[in-house]
Amino acid sequence: MTHQAHTFHMVDPSPWPLTGAIAALLMTSGLAMWFHMNTTILLNMGLILMLLTMIQWWRDITRESTFQGHHTPLVQKGLRYGMILFIVSEVFFFIGFFWAFYHSSLAPTPALGGQWPPSGIFPLNPFEVPLLNTAVLLASGVTVTWTHHTIMEGKRPEAIQALTLTIILGLYFTLLQMMEYYEAPFTIADSVYGTTFFVATGFHGLHVIIGTTFLIISLFRQMKYHFTTKHHFGFEAAAWYWHFVDVVWLFLFISIYWWGS
Repeated sequence: MTHQAHTFHMVDPSPWPLTGAIAALLMTSGLAMWFHMNTTILLNMGLILMLLTMIQWWRDITRESTFQGHHTPLVQKGLRYGMILFIVSEVFFFIGFFWAFYHSSLAPTPALGGQWPPSGIFPLNPFEVPLLNTAVLLASGVTVTWTHHTIMEGKRPEAIQALTLTIILGLYFTLLQMMEYYEAPFTIADSVYGTTFFVATGFHGLHVIIGTTFLIISLFRQMKYHFTTKHHFGFEAAAWYWHFVDVVWLFLFISIYWWGS
C-alpha cells in the first residue's frame, strides 16, 4: 500500500511480544526452580531476555510516535483508553489483597488468638518509617504534577528538574521500604498477618519500581526533545500510573499500617 486513507496505526510485525512471553515463562519457571532447587540460571536468563525486550520494544514505540508520526490524535485517544483500562485492572488486582486482609482482620479466627494483630505478632509503628514513606510519595505526586504542567507550558529545563526530583523520591521510597523489610520483626511466614502484609506492600513496592522505571524513560525522552506541549502521552501515562501508586499507598498505610496495627 502506497497510500493510507485512515488515521489508525497498523503496527508492523514485531518479534517483541514473543520474546516477552518467553522471558515471562523463563522468569516464572526460574522462580520455581530458585525456590525448590536453589538455582537461578533460568531466572537470570528470563531477566536478561525481559530487559532486552523492554529496551527494544520501547525503542520501536518511541520511533513510531516521535519520528514516524504514527501516533495521530486518534491513536493517542486509543492509547489513553488502554492506559485507563490497565489502571482499572491494577485497582482490582489490589482489591484482592485488601479483601484478604479485611477478611482475616475483621473476624480473626481462634487460630490467630481471636485478635488482630494475631497473638505473637509485633507490628511496625505506623508513625515512623511508614509515615515518612507516605510523605515521600505524596511529595512525589506533587513533583510529577509540576512536571506535567511545565511540559504543557514548554518549560523544558524546569520539567527536567521536576522529573528528576520525582525519580529521586521514588528511589528513596524503595530504599526506605527495603530497610523496613530488613528490620521487620515478623516474616511472610508469620501467620496471615505476615502474608497479607508482605504480599500487599511488596506488590506495591514492585509497582513503585516499575513506575520509577517508567519515569526514568520519560526523563531520557524529555532530555532528547521527544515531548512537545501537545504530544507527550508517554509521560502522561507514567504520571497517571504514579498517581495510582500514590493512592494505593494511602489505602495501604491507613488499612495495614495504621488500623491493622
